[in-house]
Amino acid sequence: MHRLTALLCTGLLASGPAFAHASGDAGEAGVERAFLIALIAALVAGAIFYARGVAALWRKAGVGRGVRRAEAASFVAGWAVLAASLLSPIDSFADRSFALHMVQHELLMVVAAPLIVLGRPLEAWTWAASAAAQRWFAAAAKWPTVQTIGALTMLPLGAWVLHALALWVWHLPPFFSAALRSPLLHILQHASFFGSALAYWWSVFGGRARRPKGSAIASLFTTMLHTSALGALLTFAPSPWYAGNEARAFGLSALEDQQLGGLIMWVPGGMAFMIAGLAIIGRWLAPARRTAKA
Repeated sequence: MHRLTALLCTGLLASGPAFAHASGDAGEAGVERAFLIALIAALVAGAIFYARGVAALWRKAGVGRGVRRAEAASFVAGWAVLAASLLSPIDSFADRSFALHMVQHELLMVVAAPLIVLGRPLEAWTWAASAAAQRWFAAAAKWPTVQTIGALTMLPLGAWVLHALALWVWHLPPFFSAALRSPLLHILQHASFFGSALAYWWSVFGGRARRPKGSAIASLFTTMLHTSALGALLTFAPSPWYAGNEARAFGLSALEDQQLGGLIMWVPGGMAFMIAGLAIIGRWLAPARRTAKA
């Protein structure tokens, strides 16, 4: 396992510079490289700890108990999408295309985040942690500050507000353009999108209980409305919102590129919330169907 980890890290680091954003400043290049190394280390560590935790849980409770096979597959798929969105050529070309930038953001927020949440990562990582670490995390969860942060970010209303703010604030022209110019702000932008999306989907899918309530449907519906509104504003804007990104991919003008990005947020992005809502309703109806058949 350790040899495989070392080999994987070496390979990713070797290919990493090909995916880094072009930068003419040595300081900015250093920031991007440090972030790349930290990102690769986090992705590899998270995958390994998840595998170790699931293996330990299944040895104790039986294969498919605690974390089902489908949930493990969901985590693997979400983790792969997360890695692809941040380490593949999508990240490089996103600097020259607002539409690809939007594809990257949608992959982070409406594909990777919900798949990872459905994979029960906290349960798996808990089983991978040592007994001392488990006791420390259990004690830390009772700290007032941690409980306050949890209430603001993991409960439905707090998670909804946090995710909505991340979306709308970062798409305001001054903030979006600043993130294009600054590697640190760009990293903060991605972290805000992904982190708020994790909190949001955690609140939707019910957290530990995994029993979504009616508030989940309301959250999905209203989020679909406001993200579709943002996508429509980007699509029908009479002029480009964002300056400082003159080089455009695919031969599109700045306005055409923005319109394509708006459509991506509006249509495929909106459908993700609709699919999640239908899945929740289908789960609610499943017991009734089994009872009716009996």
